[in-house]
Amino acid sequence: MHKKLFIPGPTEVAPEVLAKLATPMIGHRSKDASKMQKEISEKLQKVMYTENPILLSTSSGSGLMEGSIRSLTAKRAVVFSVGAFGNRWYKMAEVNNIPADKHEAKWGEPTTPEIVDQYLSTGKYDVFTITHNETSTGIMNPLAEIAEVRKKYPDVMWLVDSVSALSGAKVEVDKLGIDVCITSTQKALALPPGMAICSISRKALEHGKQVKHRGWYLDLLEIYKYIETKDHQYHATPSLPHMFALNFQLDRILAEGLDNRFARHKEMAEFTRAWAKKHFALFPVEKYASQTLTTITNTRNINVANLNSELAKVGLQISNGYGDLKEKTFRIAHMGELTLKDVKEVTAAIESILKL
Repeated sequence: MHKKLFIPGPTEVAPEVLAKLATPMIGHRSKDASKMQKEISEKLQKVMYTENPILLSTSSGSGLMEGSIRSLTAKRAVVFSVGAFGNRWYKMAEVNNIPADKHEAKWGEPTTPEIVDQYLSTGKYDVFTITHNETSTGIMNPLAEIAEVRKKYPDVMWLVDSVSALSGAKVEVDKLGIDVCITSTQKALALPPGMAICSISRKALEHGKQVKHRGWYLDLLEIYKYIETKDHQYHATPSLPHMFALNFQLDRILAEGLDNRFARHKEMAEFTRAWAKKHFALFPVEKYASQTLTTITNTRNINVANLNSELAKVGLQISNGYGDLKEKTFRIAHMGELTLKDVKEVTAAIESILKL
């Protein structure tokens, strides 16, 4: 039996989108492939509110996270972490021998504009990273507020991990001044895992030329060079099935209307938060609670694994807490194809199982 997924990814994929994965193959160096890749880029520019080039990578979002910090750090990076995935970005810097510092907020709290200002004002850094939406803690960082501080430091490259938020929350890349904005297919875009996406500013492309050892497969400048000079071709074989599905799914997203899509996600988030506060407690500071996922403090000391076993019997699945928060929290994702009706279904099932 298929289980309807209320987990941070992969998320539910519409049957007609899944069908597009089975589109017969074409040559990845063909004009048809170039045409499709150009169409995808133009649609993603609308979703991301940007005129910047769009890069696709046959990898998870982590691929472009690693690629971006390696491609663009000429001096030193500062990673602002609000949970597990911010810490991962710092780990990527360490293992790639990139000079970096980390500021980790208390889990459940955001990265504040003040702390960003404190670090950038030292002049030590040419790159800083922000996790827009942290699925371990359920925090959504205040990009607009951070953008105001960043205006004081235009020469510092701003990298944003919006893997679990983009298309579920509005990210106006150009208005915010984000240099690299990263997402991937298996979250709010509601596609299978396997492809990462980013926008990159012209300023970042120029800045990266200072970096000698950028790698190859995940070198953002190398990827861009092929797109620019080879008619939207990629330097390595791309996942054509993902591209067929992504091109189709972007049409569905734009047909829904971006504002309608963001409003749907906001409605689900507000309902889930209210439900969490009624029966348990919210883990993150509510002002900064995610629009695509709710992390709930397990105040009743329920066995989350057992709850999921019972939910599976009725075709539903939520997520346990992440890492150190396992069993201390649980998570209900509300992103992608899901609607308020779906969220009401899973919360009602939890109430029935736990006799709340």
